[in-house]
Amino acid sequence: MTATTDHIAVTGLGLITPAGDTAPHTWEGLCRGAPTATPDPALAGLPTDFSCRATMFDADTILGRELAWRMDRFSHLAITAAREATVHAGLTSTDWDPTRVGIVIGIGGDSKDASHNAYSKILGGRHKSVSPSTIPRTSPNMAAGEISLDLGIQGPSLTVCTACASGATALAIARDLLRSRTCDIVLAGGADAATNIFSAVGFGKMQALSRRNHDPAGASRPFDTERDGFVLSEGAAVLVLENSRHARARRARIHAYLAGASVISEAHHITAPTPDGSGAARAIRAALTQAGLSPCDINHVNVHATSTRAGDLAEARALRTVFPSPPPVTANKSVIGHSIAAAGAIEAAVTVQSLIHQTIPPTANLDRIDPDVDLDVITKAPRRHPIHAAVTNSFGFGGQNTVLVFTAS
Repeated sequence: MTATTDHIAVTGLGLITPAGDTAPHTWEGLCRGAPTATPDPALAGLPTDFSCRATMFDADTILGRELAWRMDRFSHLAITAAREATVHAGLTSTDWDPTRVGIVIGIGGDSKDASHNAYSKILGGRHKSVSPSTIPRTSPNMAAGEISLDLGIQGPSLTVCTACASGATALAIARDLLRSRTCDIVLAGGADAATNIFSAVGFGKMQALSRRNHDPAGASRPFDTERDGFVLSEGAAVLVLENSRHARARRARIHAYLAGASVISEAHHITAPTPDGSGAARAIRAALTQAGLSPCDINHVNVHATSTRAGDLAEARALRTVFPSPPPVTANKSVIGHSIAAAGAIEAAVTVQSLIHQTIPPTANLDRIDPDVDLDVITKAPRRHPIHAAVTNSFGFGGQNTVLVFTAS
């Protein structure tokens, strides 16, 4: 195995998901393997009337009513995850040159909180009552902007949108900012609050959502023969990435290394993956090459696995193509649903936790595996497993694929 020549250290994690309001709580929830999907009053009457919400997260309590008022929920989630990540990394404003710290956040769009309210007023002839805060609340760049304001960060502040790969793509870009010496530290990740009527109707019309209204908890079932689509979710993850020399100089604890990353386009279809998995396979191989690793070096894959028939099969075929014998896999969306732009960052943070704990959390709801999915999928209970290097996959509409490779510290 060849060591990576560009050591990018992971020194902090911040997570908010339906499984927990912090990184440790999310890890505990995923290891329990209990699905979080429940009926959602906001979606009542729709063909899919359930979602996975981070019900334990109250923005007014955590951020204060004044700060919470000026932001949509996607920014609430992002800023809270960023705060946790910096604390976990042992960082304060005295530990950095603010002009050498960057922010890259993957965002799918606004949370529809303020925009829905504004459109309703405009269509009702009440445009004068639209809040002047509408634009800054709904602009996707404002998650990164609010983190910058909150933490006093003055380096690059970027927003990335590559659909369901957004959070992972943000980490890949952050790695490039560090390797180019543009920054010493980058806070990177993703945030989204897709549990809204607009998303439920739009994805529903595409037949991408599960309609298992009689059994919401059993709806998100990657690789299962009865899967019928994903479950909308919300959440955020922010990772503190540092040049390893910078991390060592301040005696930071290094939890893992982001050893490789690839960002590619399939150029195949607006929503569907390449059926034989060749696009995903190309992304995985590119990330391994950048990490200086071979397929045999990888001990675990945190899969994208949304519970759509085409997507799950394409990813399984990609893994069978790249790996002579695919390592054990897990599908976090089975427990916490699909948080769209945040998903890749959340799964990256969970992959780091798997490296820390040398444990793979289980996939929920996998009662009968699709016979065309020839993979070792962890189910029922966490599995202790030696992990030195792990891959996490993120695949977005438009064929926008990002694959990350993490190695143990």
